[in-house]
Amino acid sequence: MSILSELTANRSRVLAHRPWPRVEIDGATWEDAARRLAAGELTLLGLWGDGSDVHMALHEVASGEFAVATLACPDTRYPSIGKWHAPAVRLERAVRDLSGLEPVGAPDRRAWLDHGRWGVAHPLGPATQTEIAPTPYAFLPVEGESLHQIPVGPVHAGIIEPGHFRFTASGETVVRLEQRLGYVHKGVETLLRGADVTHAARIAGRTSGDSTLAYAFAFARAVEAALGIEVPARGQWLRALMAELERLANHLGDIGAICNDATFTLMHAQCGILRERVLRAAEACFGHRLMMDQIVPGGVVSDISGEGQAVLRGLRAEIEHRLPALIELYDNTASLQDRTMGTGTLDPDLAVRFGAGGYVGRASGRGFDARRQPGYPPYDMLDFEVPVERAGDVNARVWVRIREIEQSLLLIGQLVGRLPDGPTATELDPARAGACEGVALTEGFRGDILAWVRLDAGGMIARCHLRDPSWFQWPLLEAVIDGNIVADFPLCNKSFNCSYSGHDL
Repeated sequence: MSILSELTANRSRVLAHRPWPRVEIDGATWEDAARRLAAGELTLLGLWGDGSDVHMALHEVASGEFAVATLACPDTRYPSIGKWHAPAVRLERAVRDLSGLEPVGAPDRRAWLDHGRWGVAHPLGPATQTEIAPTPYAFLPVEGESLHQIPVGPVHAGIIEPGHFRFTASGETVVRLEQRLGYVHKGVETLLRGADVTHAARIAGRTSGDSTLAYAFAFARAVEAALGIEVPARGQWLRALMAELERLANHLGDIGAICNDATFTLMHAQCGILRERVLRAAEACFGHRLMMDQIVPGGVVSDISGEGQAVLRGLRAEIEHRLPALIELYDNTASLQDRTMGTGTLDPDLAVRFGAGGYVGRASGRGFDARRQPGYPPYDMLDFEVPVERAGDVNARVWVRIREIEQSLLLIGQLVGRLPDGPTATELDPARAGACEGVALTEGFRGDILAWVRLDAGGMIARCHLRDPSWFQWPLLEAVIDGNIVADFPLCNKSFNCSYSGHDL
């Protein structure tokens, strides 16, 4: 029997939850799951509050199984997962801020998303409260000789979202980095509650602008799972085509930006040109540079014409022609390699422990890709590889992006060449389904995005939780800068390129 099967055996199962099982467990089983997470037998995919319940999404790598465990908290308290498993600490702090549920035994009880400026406390909890005045944030104490602190942000010099970074350094060497985020909290999950499915899809797609397509994809698949409907084949293939265009644009932009932070502006300019080509192709094919609002529950909004397919063939040919020279330029510029190789190294064990997705995890040997596991159409009918590197440094994260660009180009060729005929969407009638729940895991350019929805009897959103891959990547950025010089932080930060908006919700 698998570990997840053992944990959920003889437990009450929520029948209207699809496609993974959701089981209601007791406190002892909840703590057993925490110990299994700490032992590396399970991977944490998400942790969120829902009224007086707390949910935890789990993945067992050995069996390939997924499940959602639910613990009732009638007294608003539950055993801390973070006490056993560090990746849960920030999630628990967010649950406490948003839902008012207290993790008993938590190693860190400071507020996380709530800076004391919302005007209300616990907006998603069973009972909201008037918020007290903000208090100074207590950064962790630092002791030692010849140490100094460097506060950076939340306002930055460039066009970048706000986040605070508190460096403790000995000379130029960083001995600790502590982040404070939450500055771009916009109440996404509060806005989703009570919305109809159509409006909710628009909100979900604005959680993190550079991943608007991936978020809309994840939300739509979760709603479709809840309602038990299938998207027509052409709609599925068009979704994947859009997803690969989004991945392509972001990876090209990231590679250029990383090189720019190493003062190699030529790569930045050339990658920026190719990224612009992708965005213009997306607009020509789907009417919007970022393809915002193109994926909806039930399918897609826009079909692609023959002219659009020709645009994508031309785009693919242009990038395939120009990319090798850029790769050679990156790989053979000694001054650039000196900055990226051996910088910001993420230990493979830490990547596995935190369930790091996307290029962050794959550059440190963790090959998880939601397109493969749990998998979703049409990727089960397409040929592609998941590139994995082992070095774990900035250079490895660049190379994973390069290889993923190559794979996306191959996928675009398959998707355009084998695009099936037929309708692109199916009609939805959420009110007819009754109360139901759905969950989905979709691969964005940063990694896996989790979407969980609960629909009420009238087909409205009773609760929706969206989890960005950055929740498990931001803490790792603190780890990789340790022992590096302050001047290398921009390189490390850009090689991670975590989302502020997707994290802050």
